[in-house]
Amino acid sequence: MSTASMMSRVQLFPKPDFLPIMDLHQGDCVQLLSGNKEQVQVIGIDDDHNRCWVRRWPLLPNGSPVFEVSIQQISCASK
Repeated sequence: MSTASMMSRVQLFPKPDFLPIMDLHQGDCVQLLSGNKEQVQVIGIDDDHNRCWVRRWPLLPNGSPVFEVSIQQISCASK
């Protein structure tokens, strides 16, 4: 994990020389691009390996387990 991973902000670029398509911050709520587009909260970011750790949102009564996904598997959630 990069040294600034827990507090980092990641800008995703679809191709070189393009503007960023998404800023990603710890604590952000985003959607998984899987079939049901469920909402998750970003817990940590590893921008060196394009991975992040998320948990389902809203939290379950006994907490929500954290799992790892590729940054390319998420999109900004509509507010």
